[in-house]
Amino acid sequence: MTALTLRSSSEGATRNLGRLLGRALRPGVAVLLRGDLGAGKTVLVRGVGDELGAKGVRSPSFTLVNEYRTPGLLLVHADLYRLDAGGADALGLEEYAGLPDAALLVEWPDRWSFPPREDVLDVRIEALDEGTRRLSLSAAGAGAEGVLRALAEAARTGCPGVEAAGWEGNR
Repeated sequence: MTALTLRSSSEGATRNLGRLLGRALRPGVAVLLRGDLGAGKTVLVRGVGDELGAKGVRSPSFTLVNEYRTPGLLLVHADLYRLDAGGADALGLEEYAGLPDAALLVEWPDRWSFPPREDVLDVRIEALDEGTRRLSLSAAGAGAEGVLRALAEAARTGCPGVEAAGWEGNR
């Protein structure tokens, strides 16, 4: 497993980090987003959508799953907040996780009994104070580890308002 800790100084910096994640994201990788309400999970996903050319990315709190066809892949954004534990099991999210042309981003994955275990990027966002966030990312599987390495390099070399606070893994 490979892990990275980043600190974002503002909502704009978090969205920019999402753009970098969008650039690094590969089909078949699932991104599990954890954090309290208002932590910045959807802001990060909007940045991913910006980078991939998805228009109008919004929280699927009521629709549960939004799909965005982009030139490079199918971006699937699920928000499971309104479901009870295990309530996501009937949504068929595992089918998206296995598609060779899709990337799945899931907010509140603790409501999903059987999330993927391989090619998973786990992102935990914590509010430190107004605007400042700590993002703790860990990767399982070669695809997700490649995404995390590319994100770490991109954040190190050019993401205003984001600083790397720690890295664990093989470079």
